[in-house]
Amino acid sequence: MKQADLALRLGLTRAAVSAWINHRAEPREETKREIAMVFGIDPASVYNRTTDIASALPRQWHHRPAHADGGREYGNAAAFAFDADLSVLAREAAQNSLDERLDPAAPVRVRYVLHELTGEHLDAFLTAMRWDELRPHYEAAASGGQKVSRSLQAALDDLDEQRSLLLLRVDDYNAAGLTGPEYQDGRYAAVVRRQLDSHKQAGGRAGGSYGLGKATLWATSRLGLVLVNSTLSEPHEGRSERRVIGRLDLPWHELDGNAYAGPAWFGEAEPEPLHKGVSRSWWAAEEEVRALHLDRAGTAPGTSFLIVGAHDASGDAETLQEMHDKLVRSLADGFWAAMIGGRTAGALMEASVTTLRNNHVLIDEERVDPHAHHPALGRAFQAYVDGETVPELTAGDQVALVEVPLFVSPLKGRGRARDKGREHRAVLLLTSAADRDERHSRVVCMRGNRMTITEQRPRELPLSAPQFQAVLLAGFATGREGEDVELAEAFLRASEPPEHDRWDRTEELTTLYERGALTRLKEFRTEIDKAVRGLVGRREVTPSGGPAVLRELLKLDVAGSGGGAAGGRRAQGFPVVRNVQARVEDGGAWHVTVGIKLPDAEDPWVLTPVAKFDVRSGGRPAVGWALLAASEDCRVESGNLVVAPGVRSAVFTGVTDPTTHPVQGGLARLVVDVQKARGGAA
Repeated sequence: MKQADLALRLGLTRAAVSAWINHRAEPREETKREIAMVFGIDPASVYNRTTDIASALPRQWHHRPAHADGGREYGNAAAFAFDADLSVLAREAAQNSLDERLDPAAPVRVRYVLHELTGEHLDAFLTAMRWDELRPHYEAAASGGQKVSRSLQAALDDLDEQRSLLLLRVDDYNAAGLTGPEYQDGRYAAVVRRQLDSHKQAGGRAGGSYGLGKATLWATSRLGLVLVNSTLSEPHEGRSERRVIGRLDLPWHELDGNAYAGPAWFGEAEPEPLHKGVSRSWWAAEEEVRALHLDRAGTAPGTSFLIVGAHDASGDAETLQEMHDKLVRSLADGFWAAMIGGRTAGALMEASVTTLRNNHVLIDEERVDPHAHHPALGRAFQAYVDGETVPELTAGDQVALVEVPLFVSPLKGRGRARDKGREHRAVLLLTSAADRDERHSRVVCMRGNRMTITEQRPRELPLSAPQFQAVLLAGFATGREGEDVELAEAFLRASEPPEHDRWDRTEELTTLYERGALTRLKEFRTEIDKAVRGLVGRREVTPSGGPAVLRELLKLDVAGSGGGAAGGRRAQGFPVVRNVQARVEDGGAWHVTVGIKLPDAEDPWVLTPVAKFDVRSGGRPAVGWALLAASEDCRVESGNLVVAPGVRSAVFTGVTDPTTHPVQGGLARLVVDVQKARGGAA
């Protein structure tokens, strides 16, 4: 109630009410009784109050009426911008928590709680959220023929048949919370009442920028329903704890002769004339948040989102154990760097996952350990924040650092069109891959809050290059400050799509920046590849004292006779050599690794590698293979290489048999002919 309204009802001035609120004065005893009557509460509550009095206004579901112009939305379009996948949810929700980190000296703590409800526990929860009031709206919305309607009907059928409901609560602590007024600009309105309102206040460091990420919360619910409990970092209406609201996203539907737009809110009935009948957030009592499974641990600011009817639409995770593991893995994959702290930079995030069934722990809380999931990448970043990098690798566990230039194009109207822009020095970290790394020899790229944006596989690496892991830090992820850092951060963020999973052409990039911005990104990727090649090194096979080594590394016999001439120009449409590495082993055997590039073909290539010694006179004697093995994108069948149609490159490895050598391996050149196999399709 506004101060002026209370003053009018009490027959006093607004200044008198203002003095009470600002603690400059206190009402007289008879005035306190009148205040209790105005608010409909027991007068004793005014005298004996030690805590805020819980609201007495009824809770209700308010369904938005259909548009007067006849427009209809058969679902929330923002929810279709992402897959209803637990990994996507973890990425988007954790990114939002990072962006809202409150105390920069401490990490934001993120906790995911899976909770299956059955039997009386399910009944109690459905009663607390007024399911009987909602069910008719669900049935009406599910009767349509649209995609969302069919999904809703399947969810209702499963709830009736299985009598089980899965909740997923996403909690964050040391975050700003949903601050701000009910209907005007603020974090609360941006999340609860609006779409495509990012409202990020992270000083240019935010990972998100589209305002779409929050839609993944509703997309992960089979029922389109999310309940919210927020502890605010800035009081609203004099309160900070247990600001509760529910939001439901249904398609357009009709019920009892009334048409509804789809969205609905669960809260307190709004008494103000301007929004009369709307459901607004309320300051819940502790028993209310417990009944709705929205209770939080402690009073640290932040928000809890309860996804009702959670599922993983990808089909990868169906059991509770699988969903638990997928959440842990997804958090580790997306935010491993944000969870690492050191001497020069603390961790930005802590994350954990736990699983319950009917209020009992089913899977113990599991803290996400970035070093366990990404040991080599974690070692690289740990060395950076601890200041323990080296300029080049001389030992397996070292971390090399090299700077990579990124030129930021000028904003339109703020520079010349042909100006290359301001240089920013990004940081590339490289170390040896760990033994258990399934994916390696890649560069993981990030900016801002150290969320993984994209992975890049360097081009033109020598086949003998050791397996490695590399991290590219740009913008604020470098831990540096300065104008070039801010410019790079904004430039890269503008080049990211809503998924924030690559740096490429976007409408924002081409609209805001001068022509050439996309070229600067391509040049950046090229410089990253160049930096990696400089660190892993090139092993060139060059002549030395004694016999020349592999003067003709590979001859490709396109005619199939086995006698292709050296240096002859190859006809178009036949495989060509891409790269060769060779060495003589201690036992005298030649060990060769050959990469070939193939044109597109409808039939498989069938090729026969033949090893020969290049002697001074006479024919080239053939030698046998002790081993012939496929390395990449081919297979070995009966001594032939078989490359599938459409494959454009392949690598094979061969080791000669020293018992078939006419002379010692180190006393002759080796020639490898790759011939057309007899009877083959190539």
